[in-house]
Amino acid sequence: MRTMNVSLPETLKAFVDERVATGGYSTSSEYVRTLIRRDQERQALRRLLLDGATSTPGPTADAAYFDRLRQRVRQAGDT
Repeated sequence: MRTMNVSLPETLKAFVDERVATGGYSTSSEYVRTLIRRDQERQALRRLLLDGATSTPGPTADAAYFDRLRQRVRQAGDT
């Protein structure tokens, strides 16, 4: 694992220390790693949402659609 030093103003350092003390994190590094992972997940979700927004519309998810889907699941279970 690589090391990265981050300088924080006292107010942010106090906030991080408080989150570590009360948020179930064992170290400030663990807290920061968690924040970075969450940001990565948000970015991935954003990409998926934007891809979905620009994609060709699929079939209408009405009652008939779900009936067909249930039928496909039943047929797959029979095999």
